[in-house]
Amino acid sequence: MTSHSLRLSERSFSFRFRSLAGLADSAPPLRSAPEVVGNAGAGGAWAGGAGREGSAPVKGPLEARSEPSTAASLQALQASRTPLPRPSPSPGKRVQTACRPKAGFMASSKKAVLGPLVGAVDQGTSSTRFLVFNSKTAELLSHHQVEIKQEFPREGWVEQDPKEILQSVYECIEKTCEKLGQLNIDISNIKAIGVSNQRETTVVWDKLTGEPLYNAVAAPVSPGPSDPAAVVPSGSSVPAAGTCSVWLDLRTQSTVESLSKRIPGNNNFVKSKTGLPLSTYFSAVKLRWLLDNVRKVQKAVEEDRALFGTIDSWLIWSLTGGASGGVHCTDVTNASRTMLFNIHSLEWDKELCEFFEIPMKILPNVRSSSEIYGLMKAGALEGVPISGCLGDQSAALVGQMCFQDGQAKNTYGTGCFLLCNTGRKCVFSEHGLLTTVAYKLGRDKPVYYALEGSVAIAGAVIRWLRDNLGIIKSSEEIEKLAKEVGTSYGCYFVPAFSGLYAPYWEPSARGIICGLTQFTNKCHIAFAALEAVCFQTREILDAMNRDCGIPLSHLQVDGGMTNNKILMQLQADILYIPVVKPSMPETTALGAAMAAGAAEGVGVWSLEPEDLSAVTMERFEPQINAEESEIRYSTWKKAVMKSMGWVTTQSSESGDPSIFCSLPLGFFIVSSVVMLIGARYLSGMP
Repeated sequence: MTSHSLRLSERSFSFRFRSLAGLADSAPPLRSAPEVVGNAGAGGAWAGGAGREGSAPVKGPLEARSEPSTAASLQALQASRTPLPRPSPSPGKRVQTACRPKAGFMASSKKAVLGPLVGAVDQGTSSTRFLVFNSKTAELLSHHQVEIKQEFPREGWVEQDPKEILQSVYECIEKTCEKLGQLNIDISNIKAIGVSNQRETTVVWDKLTGEPLYNAVAAPVSPGPSDPAAVVPSGSSVPAAGTCSVWLDLRTQSTVESLSKRIPGNNNFVKSKTGLPLSTYFSAVKLRWLLDNVRKVQKAVEEDRALFGTIDSWLIWSLTGGASGGVHCTDVTNASRTMLFNIHSLEWDKELCEFFEIPMKILPNVRSSSEIYGLMKAGALEGVPISGCLGDQSAALVGQMCFQDGQAKNTYGTGCFLLCNTGRKCVFSEHGLLTTVAYKLGRDKPVYYALEGSVAIAGAVIRWLRDNLGIIKSSEEIEKLAKEVGTSYGCYFVPAFSGLYAPYWEPSARGIICGLTQFTNKCHIAFAALEAVCFQTREILDAMNRDCGIPLSHLQVDGGMTNNKILMQLQADILYIPVVKPSMPETTALGAAMAAGAAEGVGVWSLEPEDLSAVTMERFEPQINAEESEIRYSTWKKAVMKSMGWVTTQSSESGDPSIFCSLPLGFFIVSSVVMLIGARYLSGMP
C-alpha cells in the first residue's frame, strides 16, 4: 500500500465524568459501540449524519443548515432506539466499546422518559426544525422539520418571508409534540426552549400589527465575509456583482462602497469596535438599504412603529406575544454580527449607529445567551420559557463543548465554518479572520470570544462535480470514487469559483484543476475535490494559529460532510492532528438546548464539567508521516498561486461589448467625428 493510500481509523473513545447526582447507572446500553451515545456535549440517540449536501443517507434527523433535506420518519426514530447487534471488528479497524448511558435513556421498552426535557428551535436558511432532548443524557427524543423557501426577486437578491419562517416554527413544535405523544412521552416535561438561527438575516416589522414591513433580507450561508468582492478594506472600492458569490444578497454593494469612503484613512473604527470588516454580508448595511429604499419601513420608523431584528429577535418577539407584549431582544452572539454592536462594551454603539444612520430606538435589547427572555404565549408549549439564544455557529461551538481556550470546531456544509474559542480575550486577526462573540452563558457569566474563518466552497464543490461535470450522479458517490484510487495521483483542485477567500481575499482568482496526466480519471478528480476541502481548512487553521498562538491538539467536526470517512481521514492527514466527530451530529440544536436548560430559573441542564455525561466520539488519527503531509500541502499552495490573476478587469469577465471600454478607441472615434464636422463646416457643406 502506498503512502497515499488511505488507512481509515474508526476508533471510538469515551470521556466519562462523575455521574449526575441522583442518577442511577442501571440502564442498559442503547446501542453497541461506536453508535452508543449519551452525553451532554455531543450525545443523543441518533447515529449517522446530517442532511447537508455531500452527506450520506441517514436515519436520523437531517441537519439542514445549508441544503434542503427530508425529515426522518417517526418509524425511523423508533427504530433508532432498538438495540443493534454488536459489530465485529473488521480488518484494519479497531472498535472500542463505548461507556454505558446514564439513566433516562429509553431502550426498547415504551416507558415514558423521566426527567426534564428541553426543546430547541433550529432555524436555518433552507429549513426549520424543532428538536427535543433529555437534559440529563442529551438524548435526542424526537424532532420535526419543515423546509422553507428562498425568494430571488432580482438577480443577486435573496429574500425570505418572515411569516413563513414563523409559521414553520409553530408547525415544527406542534408536530414534534404529536410525535412525543405517540412515543408515550409527556410534553409537560419540556421545561425550556432554546433558539438557534441563521445569522445576519435582517427583518423589520410593525410592532403594532406584528406584520413584517418587507421580506427578510437573507444571508443564505454564514461564512462571513462570504466573498472577497463583498469585503471593502478602508479606501478601496467594491467590484461589480459579476465577481461575487451567489451566496450573498448583493443589493447593498453600492451602500458599502458609499460608506467605505467615509472611513478616514486606515482608521477602520468599524472593525476595531465590531471585529468585522465593512461588508455587504452583515445586518447594518441591509438595514440601511431598507431605510433608504422601502417607503413602508421609512414611514414606520418616522411613526415609531418599526422594530428591527435578526431572525432570533423576530421569533422570540412573535413567540412571546408579538404585538400583545412580545419581548424585543437578541443575544450577544447575534448582536455581534450586525456591525452595530461594540464587542468590548457589549452594547449597541452610538458612534456606529450614527455612522450607519440607524435610529437606536428600533434595536432590540441585548441579553446573554442563557436566560429567560419570556414565555411561549400560544401552541402546545404555551407557558414554557424561552431561555436560550445563540447564532448557529456559536450554538455548534457550545454543542461541541468547546469551552476552553484554543478549542475549535469546524462545521462542514456547503461551506465550512471554523470557530476557535479564544477565551475572555478578544483576538483581532491579521490574516483575514473575523473576531466575534462566542457565547455568554448567563447574565452574570463572562463573555467568551472566538476567531471565525470560512471555507467558501466545501459541499458546493461536490455539487459542482455532480451538476456541472456530471461525473457523479449523487453526492454520496464521491466517497466511492475516491476510495477506488486512494490518491489524487498528483492532481490538485482549487475551487476558487468566484475568487479566493480567507486568508487570501483575492477576487482575481478562479478555479483550476492542475497536475493532470494521461492517467488522470474522474476518481482522481473526486479525490482531489475532497482534498481541496481539507487543504482550505488547514489554511484557516494555520491563520488561527498565527493569530492566537495556540496550536490545536485536535479538531472537532460536525455537519453533513463528516459522514464521508475518506474526507475525515484526509482531514486528519492534512492537518496532522486527530479529527474528532461526535456520534450524534445535531450539535447546533444541542448547543441551543444546553443554553436554555442551563438558564437561571430553569436549571435542568448542568454545564459543569463534573456533571457532564459520557461522550462517545469517532476519532480519526493521521495515517501518513509529517513529511508527506507537508509536501502535499506545499504543492496545494503552489496550485493556489497559479489560480490567481485570471480576472484582470471587470469588463473582461462581464463580456461588456461596448467599444467605449477601450479609452484609445473611444478617443479615436470621438476625435474623428469632430474632424468630420469641422471639415464639413470649412467646406461650406450643409
